[in-house]
Amino acid sequence: MKRMLYSTSGLLLIALLFLAFNLATGLLLTGVRLDLTQNKLYSISAGTRQILGELKQPLDLYFYFSDSGSKELVPMRGYAQRVQELLKVYEREADGKIRLHVIDPLPFSAEEDKASEFGLQAVPLGQGGAPVYFGLAGTDEQNNAQTIEFFAPDQEEFLEYDISRLLQALANPKRPTLGLLSSLPANGGFDIRTQSKTEPWMMLQELRREFDLQQLKPDTQDIPKDVDILMLLHPKKLSQPTLYAIDQFVLRGGKLLAFVDPYSEQDTGEEYFGIQSKDKSSNLEPLFKAWGIHMQPGKVLGDNLYALLESAEEDGRPTPRPFTLGVPQAALSQQDPSTAGLEFIALTTAGILEPVAGASTRFTPLMYSSDSAKAFEADRFDKPVDRKQLVRDQEQPSQRYVIAARVQGPVQTAFADGIEGRKDGLKEAQQVNLVVVADTDLLSDRMWLEMQDINGRPATRPWADNASFVLNTLDNLSGSDALNSLRSRGPYSRPFVVVEQLRRQAEASFRAKRFALEESLEETEGKLQQLQGSSDKGETLSAEQQATVRQFMQEKTRIRKELREVQYQLNADIDELGRTLKMLNIALVPLLLSLGMLLVWVVRYLRRTRTLSRKSVPVGKVAGSRRA
Repeated sequence: MKRMLYSTSGLLLIALLFLAFNLATGLLLTGVRLDLTQNKLYSISAGTRQILGELKQPLDLYFYFSDSGSKELVPMRGYAQRVQELLKVYEREADGKIRLHVIDPLPFSAEEDKASEFGLQAVPLGQGGAPVYFGLAGTDEQNNAQTIEFFAPDQEEFLEYDISRLLQALANPKRPTLGLLSSLPANGGFDIRTQSKTEPWMMLQELRREFDLQQLKPDTQDIPKDVDILMLLHPKKLSQPTLYAIDQFVLRGGKLLAFVDPYSEQDTGEEYFGIQSKDKSSNLEPLFKAWGIHMQPGKVLGDNLYALLESAEEDGRPTPRPFTLGVPQAALSQQDPSTAGLEFIALTTAGILEPVAGASTRFTPLMYSSDSAKAFEADRFDKPVDRKQLVRDQEQPSQRYVIAARVQGPVQTAFADGIEGRKDGLKEAQQVNLVVVADTDLLSDRMWLEMQDINGRPATRPWADNASFVLNTLDNLSGSDALNSLRSRGPYSRPFVVVEQLRRQAEASFRAKRFALEESLEETEGKLQQLQGSSDKGETLSAEQQATVRQFMQEKTRIRKELREVQYQLNADIDELGRTLKMLNIALVPLLLSLGMLLVWVVRYLRRTRTLSRKSVPVGKVAGSRRA
């Protein structure tokens, strides 16, 4: 048997068996995958599998990517391959309910026309490059369509979420119903202070484009069953039946977006025969306590670092408004779909949120102040502002606060014994999903819109991402629990950290020398062009000038050679690292394997030799030695 294994025919037989094994596994085990990537980039989550399992009709997915027009966009092509492979995983896991079509829309082709019909747009990338299509369109059997216009590489953490959201929108084409309960004049009204009529907020127009908006009365005692998402805007002094209705809505699986405020500047409510109320706060403390969240009562956030500027009346110089904040991208969660990718959110006289100790829910901050923020008493806004005192207050110790947060997890009802006349309500829920924002003013027009004159006509332009934040949050809440369970998967690109570090070090070392050589080269080329220009005009160059031209030509050649040498030195360490890695892969690893095999052979040989030596000892000699 051993002779056969070591013979030529034996080795040939082993090679044929190995080839047959690969062919058999490739044909019979096509659905078997082993994802060893750090963030499981080539696997789908349990939430996506649930969405795929609930599909009731086949769906067509059309993946448009300009493959032929992106030959030089190597990173983009790599990401496109990643998207295509993930879509194939969707197709395989859907068990025939998804049909994937990969399309390269060439210019002026029927495929490009179809992409335009879906609403996909080619994006110009690079300098002088052709526009590139990189999007997804999905259709159902009734020709309802949903699209992802462009797969932005900087949003790759939400790739699975975006694709699953598209599938769920196709599976449920009916627009979600948004119930709005507000005590602010968002629909327009009459301003007591200015004695004038106010227009409806533009935010409501944005909401009506995306949702079936249903207005609820502030004293409602039951949330309609067809309401998918409840949006509370400044829920001020709600009655116990209304609070109980909100509690039951959340417990039965309804999604909630609540805007509360310690001091709402948009609150123009009046009480007691036209006398305006000084209380401009709103809270949901009984419900918040049950949900594991707390808003500091009567506290307004001041932040000098994120403060927007205004012109002071004394000298006209811009001064910070510490209570009107512009929250930048660095203070917005990039791991949550509500705030990921947003750049700037404006708000004013916001409150402070914090988790309740020992709560069963998970408190996830979405929006922060800077670490130079401070809490102020809300009642000071009913008094004249002392700017010098504000500056002194801001110099006191400060910290970072949470302005908006997502709350998820199991909760108990806030009304364990029910209310009068309603004792048989729900007592708990295994999973709730709600977002709370400690500011209401961010929805008003002045906090995110400005007027512009376009071709002689007034038009509005957003200067902050307030509307995008609200729409992103509502869009996320309108999904199922399976969709909301999806988290960001981490970045796909895995850069060569050591290589990048070597490149930066090399560039820092040789940058000064390279710039000096480039300046010398430009100076030499300028003098050379000046002399050659004189020759082109018919002027005869003297022998001295001709020698100078030759000298400049030699100098130019020398400088260019030095520049090439500098460029070579820039890449020398990287090339050396590459050679080292090749040596490790090509020589060292096989050598270690060979040494390991040799060690195994030596151990076996020694064991075999020891065994044979024991067997070769005569029995009588052994017995005699024992008697002795």
